[in-house]
This record gives sequence, C-alpha cells and structure tokens, in this order.
Amino acid sequence: MKIIPLSEGSFTIDKTKIFVPFNLEADDLQQRPIGSLLVEVQPFAIITDNDIYLIDTGLGFSVNGKLQIHQNLLANGIDPNAVTKVLMSHLHKDHAGGLSKRDNFGNYHLSFPNATYFVQRKEFDYAMETGFPSFMSEEIGVLENNPQVQWLDGDGVIDGFITHEITGAHSPYHQVFWLKKDGEVLFFGGDDAPQLQQMKSKFVAKYDYDGKKCMQLRQQWWEEGVADDWTFLFYHDIKTPVYPAL
Repeated sequence: MKIIPLSEGSFTIDKTKIFVPFNLEADDLQQRPIGSLLVEVQPFAIITDNDIYLIDTGLGFSVNGKLQIHQNLLANGIDPNAVTKVLMSHLHKDHAGGLSKRDNFGNYHLSFPNATYFVQRKEFDYAMETGFPSFMSEEIGVLENNPQVQWLDGDGVIDGFITHEITGAHSPYHQVFWLKKDGEVLFFGGDDAPQLQQMKSKFVAKYDYDGKKCMQLRQQWWEEGVADDWTFLFYHDIKTPVYPAL
C-alpha cells in the first residue's frame, strides 16, 4: 500500500472551534488565545492495486477557486475523479469539510464523483442534529439519500481487508480503521489518536467526548502497534504524519 499524506497546513484552534492558519516559522503560539492547540490538518490517500482510498477529507478550504484537497491530490499525481473510496472517521468540520463542494448556484455536491463514501449512519444523524460549530450541516447534508454513500452500522469490514470499529471516544460515533494487506497494517485513529506524542503520554483531554477512554485506547493501540509493527497515520501531527516515518 502506498501512503500519501495530504497536508493542508498548520493551524491553531481554541474554544471558538475556528481553525486559524499558523506559520511555523513566523508565528508565536503564545500570541494566540489561551488554550489554543497547534495542529496539522492532514487527510491521507492510500493507493492499492485496485483502488485509491481517501481517509477523511480535510477542512474544505479553497485555493484560487479550487478545493485544496483536490489540488493536493493533483500535486501527487492523482486525479480527484480517480478516487474510488472515501473513508470517514467522523464528520467534524476539519475532517469532513472537503467531502463536498459548492457550485456557483450555492448547491453542494460530493467532491469525489466516482467514489463510494463510507460513513457511520449514527454519526451522520448526530452531526445533523448537533450542527454548528462542530459540524457544517450544509456541507455534510449532501450525504443524505445519496447513492454514492454506503452507510455503516457499527463495526465491520470493507473490501475484505479494512476493519472499522466505533470507539465512542473523541465523539459518540467516531470510528477508527485498520488496513491489513500483504502483511502490512496501517492504523488510522482519527481524533482518538491524532498525534504521535499523545500515544506516548497519559492525559485526559477536555475536548474529547470520553477523554478517559481516549487515553486508554491510545495506550492499548500504541502497545499493540509497536509490538506488531503497525504503521500509524496521524491526522493532526505537525512533524510526524506517518510513524514509523516513510
């Protein structure tokens, strides 16, 4: 499996839940509001013999009128129309912003017209009920009754080698993925396991739905993954998107 991190840049986020771009070379974290977190936003493309998978879809920001995630894919030699499967860990706006795009008439359409989207049904229902500021209802509402969406109901297996499991840790219906193929194991923990350093330390985060469970799961996954040679994919890590490094 070929792993391609699709960095959208570094940001700070505070209690307003607004993502503000952060220049690592010029900006000072101390000048941002108290409690600001410094994060990367980084979906992943995974290329196999049969498919091009996208894991989460970024913020949905546009650059020169084009979706940033489309531009990032093109920069890596991937036509967005060639993406065949989109795996969504959850629907918070920084993970789901790029799953759709708005046309000149203000209507939203799925950003990857030839892809099947794999989404937990209960996550969608919860997101639509909860809404702003964590979820952007207009952007994700296009999933409803869409033939490109394969609704997931709990844990299971996709394409015979991708295991998905609801954790209910970072958010009530957050899910994580293991891609196991040809003796290789890729693990994507989404916001349950967003950064390498968090795997190595014990702490309970206030921004998690169940912070204690997140902490316990990170410990469990780290111990198992190190022992079994997993490759970890970190969505919010500034320095280490893939561990062990590519």
